[in-house]
Amino acid sequence: MYYKSVEETAKDLGMPQSQVLKYIYEGRIKAIFDGEQFIVNTGQFDSYFNQLERIKEEIEIWRNTPIPEDMDVKDED
Repeated sequence: MYYKSVEETAKDLGMPQSQVLKYIYEGRIKAIFDGEQFIVNTGQFDSYFNQLERIKEEIEIWRNTPIPEDMDVKDED
């Protein structure tokens, strides 16, 4: 297990520290209070980051897929 501070976690997730703290208080992010600060187990984000990478790859594939030629559609007007 690897632990990070709220500041590091916020930076990794791309959100403000206040949002990370809010999620900790709501129980949406699991954290431990070590007597001075909250520390966050980063293992809980593994699937999130894996899904994010997969989505980025799928978007890149979609962007690089050429647009098919137009079918010969007759105008009825």
